[in-house]
Amino acid sequence: MMMRKWITVLVMTFIAGNTVAQDRRDRGQFIPAENKFYQEIEKSIEIFNAGKPSVKPPSYKMDFTTIDHPKSVDEFKTIWSGAPVSQGMTNTCWSFSTTSFYESEVKRLSGLEVRLSEQYIVYFETIHKAREFVRTRGTSLFDEGSETNAVARMMKMYGIVPYDAYTGYRIGQKFLDHSVMFEEMKKYLRQVKETASWNEAAVESTIRSILDHYMGKVPDQVMYGGKKMTPLQYMTNVLKLNPDDYVDFMSLMEKPFWQQAEYDVPDNWWNSDVYYNVPLDVFTSIVKSSVKNGYSIAIGGDVSESGIYGAAGLAVVPTYDIPSAYIDDYSRQMRFTNGSTTDDHAVHLVGWVDKPNGTWFLIKDSGSGAHNNPMGKGFYFYHEDYVKLKMMSFTIHKEAVKDILPKFGKK
Repeated sequence: MMMRKWITVLVMTFIAGNTVAQDRRDRGQFIPAENKFYQEIEKSIEIFNAGKPSVKPPSYKMDFTTIDHPKSVDEFKTIWSGAPVSQGMTNTCWSFSTTSFYESEVKRLSGLEVRLSEQYIVYFETIHKAREFVRTRGTSLFDEGSETNAVARMMKMYGIVPYDAYTGYRIGQKFLDHSVMFEEMKKYLRQVKETASWNEAAVESTIRSILDHYMGKVPDQVMYGGKKMTPLQYMTNVLKLNPDDYVDFMSLMEKPFWQQAEYDVPDNWWNSDVYYNVPLDVFTSIVKSSVKNGYSIAIGGDVSESGIYGAAGLAVVPTYDIPSAYIDDYSRQMRFTNGSTTDDHAVHLVGWVDKPNGTWFLIKDSGSGAHNNPMGKGFYFYHEDYVKLKMMSFTIHKEAVKDILPKFGKK
């Protein structure tokens, strides 16, 4: 009799708890497709290129009025990061977010506050994409996108330079725009493929000449403390950065958990298979514990949902998409498999705050949407559910995950 009563109480408790978890009912709404900061970018680039503006249809976005959310950047406990900057009309968020991440790492490791060159990394990454295009006889992706771990890969070979030593801007440009530059390179590489002109040295020389024209030549030396040094010496001796100290994580059921595997997305054009694949609860736990222990994170995933909106400054998973209680490995994998979750943007996670409805993360974002946030220009406030469902991979210092890494065998 007592056992039956205990079971009844347990069932009623579960039902009550589940009801509370699902009592929020979010709504959506159609809003004008307005992104004021992006329109400023467009206008500036249209004037620069003497083009014409485009007209966009309305967007369907979540109604955020019922959400209890942070109201200011000041509510967050933060890790030092530089001021938000714009990536302009480029698809180089991977470099902006991760360069910002390494700026935070420099501050954490050496106490220096620096602004590093995002486009220095982009320059060399583009050259390596062209080399791969030749090696694969034109089957590899040649585009602007890449992954957060590409930055460490390039730094290991070429070091890094201060922003002032290499901005990548043309004279008169207010915002970066790589569209014309990449179209010129793609047109050239199409000709290379059509004529089977697979001369790597010649291809690299031409790609360099195009980069030099649009972005400027990269420096082979920098000045620091009155001394000349190479970018590798600057990275090692001044910034105290070691690219080998950084590791990458993902959480996808399509690959075995607790093994290193390839993150199978187009922007992983060099087929990097160094990602530590962990279950979603571990993935989320690492993000929370790391930022609360003073480690920022370069993190990437999908920002195309109706629950993320720059003018609101928020990223939330609406209940009409999936209730919070049902976000798990299966729902995450399903969205990745059917293409509703894509790998389209990278950001820098720099802070956190706990509220009654969960943990919120402060996201520094070089994309245009974040620059419309009335609560903090250049930032988003991500609810933990959004990270859990839509953020797919991240780069972090290995010390932040020193208890996790020994659970993996040697690759």
